[in-house]
Amino acid sequence: MSSVSCHYVLAAGGTGGHLTPAFALAAELEKRGHHVALITDKRGSEIPGKPDFLPAHVLPAGRFGKNPLRWPTGISAVLQGRGMAKRLYETFQPSAVIGFGGYPALPALLAASSAGIPTIIHEQNAVLGRVNRLLSGRVSAIATAYPDVQRLKGKYAPKTHLVGNPVRPEVLALRDEEFPAFTADGLFRVLVTGGSQGARILSEVVPDALSMLQPALRSRLQITQQCRPEDLERVRDRYAEYAIPAELGTYFEDMQNRLADTHLFIGRAGASTIAELTAVGRPAILIPLPIATDDHQTANAREMVKAGGARSIRQAMATVPNPDDASGTKANAMRHRQADLFQKMAKDISKQIQAMAQHPETLATAAHAAWNCGRPDAAEKLADLVESFGATPIQDVIRVGAKTARGSTRNATASQGAAKDSNS
Repeated sequence: MSSVSCHYVLAAGGTGGHLTPAFALAAELEKRGHHVALITDKRGSEIPGKPDFLPAHVLPAGRFGKNPLRWPTGISAVLQGRGMAKRLYETFQPSAVIGFGGYPALPALLAASSAGIPTIIHEQNAVLGRVNRLLSGRVSAIATAYPDVQRLKGKYAPKTHLVGNPVRPEVLALRDEEFPAFTADGLFRVLVTGGSQGARILSEVVPDALSMLQPALRSRLQITQQCRPEDLERVRDRYAEYAIPAELGTYFEDMQNRLADTHLFIGRAGASTIAELTAVGRPAILIPLPIATDDHQTANAREMVKAGGARSIRQAMATVPNPDDASGTKANAMRHRQADLFQKMAKDISKQIQAMAQHPETLATAAHAAWNCGRPDAAEKLADLVESFGATPIQDVIRVGAKTARGSTRNATASQGAAKDSNS
């Protein structure tokens, strides 16, 4: 742990998957006495969970889709954001800039590189994301959440560090608690979440899957499920039809408390989801989002599945065209096809639930396997890596009052390293 107070900038795209680990790192760095600022976009500035001490700077972030005609607009936004970031660095003087992926991180890291400021990227998924892939060759260090990360070139191994994916402190606090008692005649509590993109398919298939369980297990169910607002009433009616007790909501503020009581999780395989399940030790049935970039959710699930902490079910093309977009015979055929796919998924999920919950010890064993996959010290390890780019006390003196202090600081460090090598 550094005894010097430094300045660090975190840059993260506007999704919870990028911002949650950034918030966790910010809390750890602030606890160590450092000053931290956040660069994000407008959407990111509205994500809940940002620590009160963390100032957010909203920068334009260009997006680069498949249509080349839109690239000039994206490039213009990146250049504008890079200029704004450079002006921020002149005032804030960060010892390092840490990117967590997403397009808003791109101008922040490009500005840092051009200013000679050390840069670190953190990859939450088991596949290197597009922005991190673009920047991996020029950054000072790469931090990963998984031992094996696809699309990360082998030549970058010397600067790659496995740290894990930082999770919220309130979730991490559950790690030392026992897996909730699961007996042959007690309640069977199931938590179902899917995020904004994944909740619809789960709303379609999970109630049916639970209705297919053997009566002895089905009678013990207690469900908590996240749904999209437009799905709430339909899902509530479905559970009522099956006489299965269920609490539904579009968002649960006390998710950590619900996770604490959960015997089985059903949901997507996003990076933050996997990190929290393994930090706490909760068995899961994972249904990777098939349209996730580079199919990274399937890759995310592999470690937990291989360890025995989860089962993975591939979503049969749920991207079937919407029957509402067609008419007549074609629409009816599409509805039948969609219904068949949903029914097949429901049967697969039901089969896996029955296999995992048939005996109390099976779930407990899976919970322990999930727990063993956790990396609870991810925030600390990432903070240690970040601090390795902090200034020493003598360098702080050099930096103050010198317009080119940052370059002077690095030259001094290089000279000291060279002298040490020549004397050894």
